Amino acid sequence: MNLTHLEAINFVQKLSYGLDRENYSGTDVSVHPPFTALRSVQTVLDADDIPIALGAQNTYWETSGAFTGEVSPTMLAKLNVRYVIVGHSERRQLFGETDEDVNKKVKAVLSAGMTPIMCIGETIEEREAGETEAKVLSQLQAGLVGVSAEAVASLVVAYEPIWAIGTGRTATADDAQAVCSAIRTAIKADHGADAAAALRVQYGGSVKSSNIAELMAQRDIDGALVGGASLDPTEFAQIVGFDGK
Repeated sequence: MNLTHLEAINFVQKLSYGLDRENYSGTDVSVHPPFTALRSVQTVLDADDIPIALGAQNTYWETSGAFTGEVSPTMLAKLNVRYVIVGHSERRQLFGETDEDVNKKVKAVLSAGMTPIMCIGETIEEREAGETEAKVLSQLQAGLVGVSAEAVASLVVAYEPIWAIGTGRTATADDAQAVCSAIRTAIKADHGADAAAALRVQYGGSVKSSNIAELMAQRDIDGALVGGASLDPTEFAQIVGFDGK
């Protein structure tokens, strides 16, 4: 919940100026402004031909109806939104979203022709109790109930350890790799080798320019879900265009 629509326009323009397009030509980049800024950011991206995809932070699973305050996947798709974050830890923790809710949102986003970025992750208490893998894989499997292998192959799954979000603490690259590898292994078992190979697995949790290279060097980490650092266009540009990508 940051940036007015005017501030978001300014941010995207600064980000575009800071990106060396040749340096990140092989990297897919999306920005996820608040609902109030989606249309403004879409207009800037299209008018200036900026090769950044538009994403949303959340959605509801119904197409329309008496759901005051909610925004549907259809509404987002009409704004050329390509990616929608579902099941972010803040939605789960602060707003009570369940695995069933996340599953409904994943299916709704897919039905509207967009790509879900499904977030999963454990608390510090679960981590210290040795329950990381069990919790993460439970969320993964519950979120993908009834989703075809073909659809799973098109998804993005973001591992975001809750204890590393906004705290300055980051899972070590080895820790992140271990969980992301477990995610891919579970997808292979449940949905097949092709889906596991095609699925994009991201890491999110205090990602910044100083640790992006180490994280991205890991075999099963395909990208980053950047939080606080993405509010600084200069820092975000450095993350996108780090050496080695």
